[in-house]
Amino acid sequence: MNSEFRKQLPGTTLEYFDTRAAVEAIKPGAYDGLPYTSKVLAEQLVRRCNPEDLTASLTQIIERRSDLDFPWYPARVVCHDILGQTALVDLAGLRDAIADKGGDPAKVNPVVPTQLIVDHSLAVEHAGFDKDAFEKNREIEDRRNDDRFHFINWTKTAFKNVDVIPPGNGIMHQINLEKMSPVVQIRDNVAFPDTCVGTDSHTPMVDALGVISVGVGGLEAESVMLGRASYMRLPDIIGVELTGKLKPGITSTDLVLAITHFLRKERVVGAYLEFYGAGADALSVGDRATISNMTPEYGATAAMFYIDQQTIDYLKLTGRDDKQVELVEKYAKHTGLWADSMTEAKYERVLTFDLSKVERNLAGPSNPHALLPASELSSRGIAADYDKPTDGTMPDGAVIIAAITSCTNTSNPRNMIAAGLIARNANKLGLTRKPWVKTSLAPGSKTVKMYLEDAKLLPELETLGFGVVGFACTTCNGMSGALDPKIKDEIIKRDLYATAVLSGNRNFDGRIHPHAKQAFLASPPLVVAYAIAGSIRFDIEKDVLGLDKNGNPVTLKDIWPSDEEIDAIVKTAVKPEQYRTVYDPMFDLSVDYGEKNNPLYEWRPQSTYIRRPPYWEGSFASANSLKGLRPLAVLGDNITTDHLSPSNAIMLDSAAGEYLHKMGLPEEDFNSYATHRGDHLTAQRATFANPKIFNEMVRDEHGEVIQGSLARVEPEGKTMRMWEAIETYMERKQPLIIIAGADYGQGSSRDWAAKGVRLAGVECIVAEGFERIHRTNLIGMGVLPLEFEAGTTRKTLNIDGSETYDVEGDIQPGAKMTLVINRADGETVKVPVKCRLDTAEEMSIYTAGGVLQRFAQDFLAGEVS
Repeated sequence: MNSEFRKQLPGTTLEYFDTRAAVEAIKPGAYDGLPYTSKVLAEQLVRRCNPEDLTASLTQIIERRSDLDFPWYPARVVCHDILGQTALVDLAGLRDAIADKGGDPAKVNPVVPTQLIVDHSLAVEHAGFDKDAFEKNREIEDRRNDDRFHFINWTKTAFKNVDVIPPGNGIMHQINLEKMSPVVQIRDNVAFPDTCVGTDSHTPMVDALGVISVGVGGLEAESVMLGRASYMRLPDIIGVELTGKLKPGITSTDLVLAITHFLRKERVVGAYLEFYGAGADALSVGDRATISNMTPEYGATAAMFYIDQQTIDYLKLTGRDDKQVELVEKYAKHTGLWADSMTEAKYERVLTFDLSKVERNLAGPSNPHALLPASELSSRGIAADYDKPTDGTMPDGAVIIAAITSCTNTSNPRNMIAAGLIARNANKLGLTRKPWVKTSLAPGSKTVKMYLEDAKLLPELETLGFGVVGFACTTCNGMSGALDPKIKDEIIKRDLYATAVLSGNRNFDGRIHPHAKQAFLASPPLVVAYAIAGSIRFDIEKDVLGLDKNGNPVTLKDIWPSDEEIDAIVKTAVKPEQYRTVYDPMFDLSVDYGEKNNPLYEWRPQSTYIRRPPYWEGSFASANSLKGLRPLAVLGDNITTDHLSPSNAIMLDSAAGEYLHKMGLPEEDFNSYATHRGDHLTAQRATFANPKIFNEMVRDEHGEVIQGSLARVEPEGKTMRMWEAIETYMERKQPLIIIAGADYGQGSSRDWAAKGVRLAGVECIVAEGFERIHRTNLIGMGVLPLEFEAGTTRKTLNIDGSETYDVEGDIQPGAKMTLVINRADGETVKVPVKCRLDTAEEMSIYTAGGVLQRFAQDFLAGEVS
């Protein structure tokens, strides 16, 4: 501890670490020019870094260098139940491995406070037009997830430093924003900025509060939980100046979809963004949080806003303790984190975005950064003239799912009030949802229901079928539930182009529902409008939604509320006491951790949800050979973690479905791929199981790539289902490689996208580029990421999958290595590649075989206690 910089915080009895003094002892006058991110990273170094390393680490930040590692010590870890549960399954398995070697398993505990919120398990089996949908869906959730919840309940008392928020209470990120983040932490009488990592790529949502909060893979989170610093290099920190003002009728959803499109084009992958300017100052924290939530959609790591009066107003609105709110303001102003202190911040790169140019938007199909202005629906061929059936059958482009879902939008009261007002106005005019549309309202917090009730808008939403189906991620996470059998049969029989419209943040191929061929992101009020329209072929700006009671045509502008009405209702209906009523009892978490609790979990042998993991056994105990590798897949650009390990519902004819059927599980309880990730025997059958994937090794007689979960086994050249190919190679003990294009591993921060390929025998992945979280997950599983040099691709190398591969060279961070391609005709080609182990810490993890293997080695060696 660097005690010379520990001082009293004026006006309080608390202490703090004077980062300005520490920085300016190295370079006078440097502190005010630092970006917000740099100031926070510098503070934690002054507070936590070894004194002998402090000057070198701070110099990295002051001089904007990114060639050396420095430690980051997040204050806490937040998890949703899918990745949080799998992380704790790993720790339970680690305890077994420690016990097998004679160690004390009870000593394996998270060191950093860890909060797990059960929010990813509820499926919308009962839609919002069922008045008992919430209770029915919760009952199904408990039944299907009995094994999982049994394990999660065990973790409450088995592990120290773990708090669990049970199902039915809301979404991790919205709860984090509305309650969990104090913005300024207090420990041992020291005040310091709150920071966190979370096992979900949308963890940056609380960046809107000025809290550095980033999404990490489950494996990196496990490392942080266990007390390891998360080593990093100074990231690119980009200033984003927001100018202008949103036009009337434009929502924060319209804004974030436009910004996502803009930032993807500006290539901000991996960067920390800091939003500022007059436009940013005017945005509420609700609007800011919508932007920060979608950080992974534009590829950044964080999306920061400064602490200012908007922050203070939001903390008061959400019922935070008065003394805590006062502390946040005092600390931020005294330490240079308040917005007024950031006017001298210097960025190597500044982007400018004009809010006044934002139009009403959707995104899609298939990608959240695929901006689709509502005014261009016709010119883009989305909205089109079509024969409207008169016999009650579904039209072309039928919207089969219309879901108000996801913390991205339900955290913003303006969006939810706007949706309620659209519903009220539509009801007055006699408009109704189309009968084939499965509607749902799944807020990320119980406060949403309370203020919609106070505004007398919940009954209006219920009338149109948007009753509350749960307080969870639902449709955005692929948990949209089953369709009415008649609707499902009609889609299949007619091979109908069916779609989904949701207010979420993800619409990747195959994610939302197996029978929704494409999905579109839209604001909550637009979701309501599309439920009335019933087809994506509808021009939402121009076409007639229906006729009023007098036979007059009604269009969207006739039912769209004014900004003034929305703001007036938000002001009167959203109250601090609602947040206190919801959250005070939720966080009364007194847990008895005592000697009577068994430190080892009693695994249920027939469970398809929770199984002792295999990561300390067999091939995992030995180093990768990196010789004689055969390609499992040759893939294009923009491969997402949904392609690598889907999260949606399991179908009977899939490899996982066949396995669950064999295990005696009824089809209606197959649940989603995501919920089975605590059982590697089920989860590994999801590897590349997305039916929308294109493996370029698999082609038809015309040479066209065939879509589907398929592979070609070599040297026979036989095409088969992906899982069967994996089983074949596993039986042969054949080491594998994957060749891919740019931006490999976009999307959710799911560790199973790395675990699945590792269990399949993949030792190495060579791509044109990697998304940050997935790359760290690969390393955490002992898979080596290598990157082609610019201009070199699978196409320039004429790779067809018949080759074998060797990797040569010393494995070191950033080292130049050689990929040896041994072609079937005997030709050998040597290709330079870059080792994407970026830090010494990543090198240490990879060399050990992965995060868990290293911890076990350190623990048994007495380095960790």
